[in-house]
Amino acid sequence: MKSTTYLIDIEIDKLTNSIENVITSDSFPTDVLPLTKNDLKTITKKNGWNFDWKSEFLKPDRDVYKLTITNNTEVV
Repeated sequence: MKSTTYLIDIEIDKLTNSIENVITSDSFPTDVLPLTKNDLKTITKKNGWNFDWKSEFLKPDRDVYKLTITNNTEVV
């Protein structure tokens, strides 16, 4: 089987154990959950996302996950 390398352009400014609000420095417990087709309606370029979630989600050889605030899975 041929191996393919994929590169993503991201910037990690700080590693934390949770989601952190950069304005208030509040920290929230997080969950890592599988991305669902329904999620694709809200995580779009129009809503400020630079990452092409749909393209990644549609690739059959991939599993895509989202990081959410615990007990508030609507916030990705």
